[in-house]
Amino acid sequence: MRKDRSFLFRVREALPELRPAERRLGEFVCDFPGELASYSAQELALLAHVSKATVTRFIQRLGYANYEEARRHARIDKQSGSRLFLNRAEQPGRPQTIEAHVAQAISNLEATFLTISESQIEAASQAMMAARKVWVLGFRSSFPFASYLQWQLTQVLEEIVAIPGPGHTLGEHLVSIAPDDLVVYFALRRRVAQGENILTHIRKTKAKLLYITDESANFESGPTWHFQCQTLAPGPLFNHTAVMTLCHLLITRCLEKAGVGGRKRLRQIETLNEKLDEL
Repeated sequence: MRKDRSFLFRVREALPELRPAERRLGEFVCDFPGELASYSAQELALLAHVSKATVTRFIQRLGYANYEEARRHARIDKQSGSRLFLNRAEQPGRPQTIEAHVAQAISNLEATFLTISESQIEAASQAMMAARKVWVLGFRSSFPFASYLQWQLTQVLEEIVAIPGPGHTLGEHLVSIAPDDLVVYFALRRRVAQGENILTHIRKTKAKLLYITDESANFESGPTWHFQCQTLAPGPLFNHTAVMTLCHLLITRCLEKAGVGGRKRLRQIETLNEKLDEL
């Protein structure tokens, strides 16, 4: 079995060949991989209703020397941000209260904006308005935020584009980034494998970079701004309230800065919407 494969890949690949008790343990681990990352072999055996000997055989079949080696590998997977590692075996499916979700969202907002100052929002929005062109980039869960920011700012910025477009490759866009441009790069977990290469290229262009991540990303001093948003949640999904609030602040500040030219563009957009019966 390849050593560079993720912990969960090893488990899924081994499942068809496992004995019944080991397969039951394997299916449990696939559903709740965070339990192996957090608990001892004895605790895992109790949670999965198997013997400790079954746990030992299971770990060996996956190609690990011992349980600690497997647990270290599972912890590395956990750092990748997979929502699977947020599932817990205790009382699975039990819904969290609305109050718990709201309280966590408020906590995320407070923690996020303790690290992002008014002057940083001001400077980033001013740079967006002054840029020759604004490029907005995001993959997976980051894609909706990139699209939303681009869609809203199109009201006052003519030269703003979300990349890559349908059927496009990144190279077709990255080649055009110039030093007087600004790139907004959303990189929420789980981040794509080519993320570091993208950052490296953007740095080479000398364009300003607004890098937006969750709290799991190491702070980057290279970007012009690195805003880290708290995404903790009581359930198995990340809470992106702080990310959307950051988008709202940037958009609102840009609208305020648009001035006479921005208001004129908004009027023209509304006029065309009425003529075309689009809304």
